[in-house]
Amino acid sequence: MPEGDTIHRTANTLRPWLVGETITAARARDEIVDADSLVNHQVRSIEARGKHLLIHFDHGLTIHGHSGMTGSWHIYPHGEAWQKPARQAALVLETHQLCVVFFNPKTLELLTATQLRRHRMLSSLGPDLLAEEIDLPSIAARYLAKGWLPIGEAVMNQTIACGIGNVYKSELLFLQNIDPFAPAATQTEQQWIELLSQARDLMQFNLQAQPRTTRREGSGGRLWVYGRRGEPCYLCGTPIHLSRQGDLGRTTYWCPECQPPGPESKQPARDDARFRGQPPTA
Repeated sequence: MPEGDTIHRTANTLRPWLVGETITAARARDEIVDADSLVNHQVRSIEARGKHLLIHFDHGLTIHGHSGMTGSWHIYPHGEAWQKPARQAALVLETHQLCVVFFNPKTLELLTATQLRRHRMLSSLGPDLLAEEIDLPSIAARYLAKGWLPIGEAVMNQTIACGIGNVYKSELLFLQNIDPFAPAATQTEQQWIELLSQARDLMQFNLQAQPRTTRREGSGGRLWVYGRRGEPCYLCGTPIHLSRQGDLGRTTYWCPECQPPGPESKQPARDDARFRGQPPTA
């Protein structure tokens, strides 16, 4: 699933082509999205909020898109062949010079200003770690307030702060030598601030870098632990472990030597049994 930096990068890519432009034609796969209501209206701004993309129009309507695991935005000159089948296009926006297509989204909806303001998911989002100005001590306090919630689950909770996804979760906790299974409240405010500061730095770096990179020096791959179950840790040689966390069973990678369990931790002693005997996988 795209993480916060991916959506900010998408917004940065779309802005020069859409902001200030008038929509000359529009169509949506789902009839509940009234694409015709966008025609002859101008794109006022494009905003990334965590993993959500918002396209605001001059008459008060807003496109809300969430890419999920499969969604992607494409830009094509008129007449150029699409890279994906037309049946996968959930939304098509045309201007006088190009065509913008949203393929296979998890969420696509057209919101009024009131619906946007009252939107249950969007209004529940915590501070965006890629916002121009953020208050790190305030965000650290939000994590500390989660008490016994495991850190690996807390950093994925977009209502606390938004932008960190599954890749950054494993990478950041490794870089900070933090046990993913320890309670959030076992970290100090300063430790949370350092983790959040590094999260912000990595995501800002990856606004330009492709593919996502957290390991910039030395031989080997571009990521420290994510997707490397069973492979030796780059720092100590211990095999990387993999388990699932939270109600959604999201995968967590960690090094049991570099991220040792604390007294309150529920860190598994071995890989999740569901992964034993299987090849390393993301």
